[in-house]
Amino acid sequence: MGVTRRTLDKKKLQGEKIAMVTAYDFPTARIAEEAGAEILLVGDSLGMVVLGYDSTIPVTLEDMLHHTKAVTRATKQSMVITDLPFLIAHLSTDEVLKSAGKLMQEGFAYGVKLEGGEPVLEKIKVLTEAGVPVMGHLGLTPQSVNQLGGYVIQGREEPAIKQLRFDAKAVEAAGAFALVLECVPEEIAEEISNMLSIPVIGIGAGRYTDGQVLVIHDLLGIGGDWSPSFVKQFAAVGKSMQMGLNQYVKEVKSQTFPSEEHVIHLKEEVKLALYGGRVDGTS
Repeated sequence: MGVTRRTLDKKKLQGEKIAMVTAYDFPTARIAEEAGAEILLVGDSLGMVVLGYDSTIPVTLEDMLHHTKAVTRATKQSMVITDLPFLIAHLSTDEVLKSAGKLMQEGFAYGVKLEGGEPVLEKIKVLTEAGVPVMGHLGLTPQSVNQLGGYVIQGREEPAIKQLRFDAKAVEAAGAFALVLECVPEEIAEEISNMLSIPVIGIGAGRYTDGQVLVIHDLLGIGGDWSPSFVKQFAAVGKSMQMGLNQYVKEVKSQTFPSEEHVIHLKEEVKLALYGGRVDGTS
């Protein structure tokens, strides 16, 4: 059996950091698992990095299901978690259960991730009671970016810090097996990580959470030139892709590709039968 919530609980107790990364398709999911990532997140960030939207808001349940299927086909060990897209967590309990069930039964996700604190606590409780593993998400919640006024750091002032503490405890009490903290000061993230018994995964939340998560396109340098200040680029894959494609186009146009080594030839006896010894195939 692959990574489970018990695996993550054990890592937290032993002080072993958890590596989580987004994945949206078969090849990147396979590479991420081979690299040793314990959790693969099919994030609704796919709206921006894969589908070309300006935010996560247009992403649909069908989008998430489509990409979840691709990721779970590639994985044998890593835990696959899928975001419930915009507004679904605020629909009826029946709709939330159906959506989560679809992602697990058809997409084979291990569980789902819900953004938000107090407003979604009842949904977290209902899902976990129905057997759906739920990962919480507090701090900067991209689905609420319009309400938050943009992609800004959360939890810098005392009222917001108190709300983060309250929400973190409440999300755990509602049954979540893990929590993502995004874009909050390191001190608050450390406090919350120590306060909770469930693993806390940070993104832009400093060094002292139980693990880290990044968008795979950011850490591999695929896509735009800009990335958040908390992202470290571990490879320049985008530049390598651009160089390779530039060279491909150049060689096609200059007729240096394909060359002899890339050509398939007929066997001599077949060529003789077809063309009577003519090598150019003309009649």
